[in-house]
Amino acid sequence: MKKTLVFGDIHGGLKALIQLLERTGYSENDLFVFLGDYVDGWSESKQLIDFLIDLSQKQECIFIKGNHDAWCQEWLENDVINDIWFLHGGKSTIESYQNIDFSEKQKHLEFFNQMKDYFVDEHNNLFIHAGFSSMHGPEKEHYKTNYSWDRTLWEMALTMDKRIQKDSLTYPKRLLLFNEIYIGHTPTLHYNVEIPMQGCNVWNIDTGAGFYGKLTCLDVGTKIFWQSDVVRTFYPNEKGRNK
Repeated sequence: MKKTLVFGDIHGGLKALIQLLERTGYSENDLFVFLGDYVDGWSESKQLIDFLIDLSQKQECIFIKGNHDAWCQEWLENDVINDIWFLHGGKSTIESYQNIDFSEKQKHLEFFNQMKDYFVDEHNNLFIHAGFSSMHGPEKEHYKTNYSWDRTLWEMALTMDKRIQKDSLTYPKRLLLFNEIYIGHTPTLHYNVEIPMQGCNVWNIDTGAGFYGKLTCLDVGTKIFWQSDVVRTFYPNEKGRNK
């Protein structure tokens, strides 16, 4: 039976992704949905993109673009280093891309350009890196940067009064548009939680792989999830995105 497996933010942790894939016991028929932020953090950002490009030749994959990916793409296209990006993981990504040749750079740029802002499956589940603000859905979003930056969707879902019914006039319209919503972007470690979190019908799969957490994959159908070891144990001499 075909499964949809959704992956949280990786942040250059290639070794953790390889371990996690082994732990899922996936089949070649499964759909992989990656929620973005492939780069910035651990030292293998470039190598991780190589791995994902190769993986997509063998497995059905959906790649969502995260805010860190947008920064990296801008650098690859224009050779301009965003100061904020550099301080938030960009430095390690730049170092991982040292000595890349022109053809390889173009291959990576093509990969970044083909990433999706969001994806809706046949069960009306939305997969998006961060969120959206329009009550009419992401396709009506005025500011496209919200796809990779918005946190209001998650904060709203997390703080919703569970006594409010879906047919109430006060129930958030954004949450009624989809069966379930899967996001990354905001590490669950911010809430002292090391596993995926749920708020209403929103699932947060970012378990802090770029910091002190683990990389997570969740089966959308069963909600069974798997995790890597703590990612920093693969890179003992690095800080990742930790200050």
